[in-house]
Amino acid sequence: MAVFFDYSQEPRSDYLCIDCRSFYASCEAVMRGLDPLKALLVVLSGGDSPGGLILSASPQAKERLGVSNVTRRSEVPNHPDLILAPPRMKEYIEINLKILETIATYVSPEDFHVYSIDEVFVKYDNVKHLYQNKDVTLFALALMRKITENTGIRTAIGIGDNMLLAKLALDNEAKRNPLAIAEWRYESVSSKVWGIQKMTDFWGIAHRTEKRLNDKGIRTIKELANYDPYRLKQSMGVIGAQLHAHANGIDRSQIGDIYKPAEKSFSNSQILLKDYNDVREIKVIIREMSDLLASRLRKKQAKTACIHLFIGYSKIEQERGFAHQLKIPETNNTTTISLGLLQLFDQYYKPGTSVRQIGVGGFRLHYHTNIQLDLFKEPEQQIKQEQLHDLKDKIREKYGFQSLIYASSLLENATAISRSTKIGGH
Repeated sequence: MAVFFDYSQEPRSDYLCIDCRSFYASCEAVMRGLDPLKALLVVLSGGDSPGGLILSASPQAKERLGVSNVTRRSEVPNHPDLILAPPRMKEYIEINLKILETIATYVSPEDFHVYSIDEVFVKYDNVKHLYQNKDVTLFALALMRKITENTGIRTAIGIGDNMLLAKLALDNEAKRNPLAIAEWRYESVSSKVWGIQKMTDFWGIAHRTEKRLNDKGIRTIKELANYDPYRLKQSMGVIGAQLHAHANGIDRSQIGDIYKPAEKSFSNSQILLKDYNDVREIKVIIREMSDLLASRLRKKQAKTACIHLFIGYSKIEQERGFAHQLKIPETNNTTTISLGLLQLFDQYYKPGTSVRQIGVGGFRLHYHTNIQLDLFKEPEQQIKQEQLHDLKDKIREKYGFQSLIYASSLLENATAISRSTKIGGH
């Protein structure tokens, strides 16, 4: 077995990765006066439709009914005690803020990093002396108790020498542990990290990456950890080298080093609440999504040179759908982006096929405020159009999305207005 790293030379800290268990479902249970771990409950978006989607399932719903996030409404077993709760994103965010306030009571803002709405990283080192240098596990237990006291939400915590090990400990042991705490250190890499059974249970390895590794004869985390890192980097680039380091439990990033880089792409998608096969209705939704994409680009002073359209067909169809890109002159102009996406749709859509999911995106971003003029159009006209888009964005920002919409968004099966009244589309 090759030895690639000397753990004695690696940074060693006390990191916690805190997960709010089944967060949306737990919030709903708490707001209804129920125990989050005992309630039989799912948070269901679009519950009036068979195509509605489960956003979060309580631990009991997962265990007793076998449902999970992204299960369809039509696939949820009938049970007299099952609560089907519509999402209340505003309230969930308020509970999340209370959790962060609780954590901030015990560690400084510089020592924790919000990873997602239900996960937070905390570094214990800098406040350890304030708690008589108590063991990190005792600190974790105390923090879990305070979060539950203040919000009713139950948590699970992974502890590690670095953020990676803390995250792996959380995902692969703490969430399944009766105490909801697990601790993974460098000394346990060979038994814990290499013992992860499914490669896709390892942070950063999705099915596509797993296939690439399988093609190299790598089928376990242990094999990845002991594979030649130079060959991995040669064939997979920096990602290959990073995966090799992670498989050996190495992560040299620190909370203080974390920054948010400029986005490399913008995208948004939606799963429709029913099947659409009327071309006019589908195009209305694509135009609405083009408008949102262009507005997001302008807000970040970004322009896209490549647009992407994804169309997912209904499960009643034999084909899955299509995804294609189109290079365009860099722009954040709503009309230009919309025309390009509709061109892709007309080119690849099979008439009469039922559509259930639509996604649009902009890639190859450039960040600047310059106007890229088209030589075949009047400059004054283009400048006025840019100014019009800026004015539209300002009106929507001040008065809400519905204050300025296209007439087509008033049609029965348009979705922009209904989605604008929700948070995160729910």
